[in-house]
Amino acid sequence: MDLSTATWTDVRDLETDLAVVPVGSTEQHGPHAPLGTDVMTAEAVADAGLERVDQDVVRAPAIPVGIAEEHRQFPGTMWVSEDTFRNYVGEAVESLARHGFDRIVIVNGHGGNVDALREVGGRLTRDGDAYVVPFTWFEGVGEHTADMGHGGPLETGLLRHLEPDRIREERIDEARAGAADGWGDWTSDVNLAYDAAEFTENGVVGDPDEGDAQRGEALLELAADALARLLEAVDERDVSRPERR
Repeated sequence: MDLSTATWTDVRDLETDLAVVPVGSTEQHGPHAPLGTDVMTAEAVADAGLERVDQDVVRAPAIPVGIAEEHRQFPGTMWVSEDTFRNYVGEAVESLARHGFDRIVIVNGHGGNVDALREVGGRLTRDGDAYVVPFTWFEGVGEHTADMGHGGPLETGLLRHLEPDRIREERIDEARAGAADGWGDWTSDVNLAYDAAEFTENGVVGDPDEGDAQRGEALLELAADALARLLEAVDERDVSRPERR
């Protein structure tokens, strides 16, 4: 059930304690892909995953702004601090738990959110507010995960499959020409760069032309299947906390 289109009485009558919360970012994805890429992909994976499970699941509205200050040199990018993000996501999840939806999977589309979401999940779970697990879709696509960049083959391919009109195909050559091969500037296993503009001319990491619509379709299948398995595991899990040893 989509909370955005449901009434409160629809929600009251549901017999489920399971919910998903899509989380993304509004940030540059090169000259060819939209600022809302991370939100669009998180929502699409969440919806596709829900189609694969039998039980009712509440689908919350997406949270569209995340931890993205590393893209601050690129116009249109929005961000909040890590503390603000953790508090906002945590309180949004707590409001669902207040209504009985206390098994929650956060479906994430932005790499910069990963660490903070793990912290949010751990805090809420340990405090007993809800059992909360973050799922980042591009970590659930098998061997494709190694090709994850930024505005690169995975995100471009998924959008080419989902919403091809969102990709500015006439700018793909420009995106490729200004792209970095990998994320960061590394010495002694340390990333010396704090901002993306230090190592990528136009914000792109990876070759977007290696992500066609066929690959995007495969990515959606893999990510949705992984999410469905996770939802089933969360639904069946004993979430009581272990006793002190």
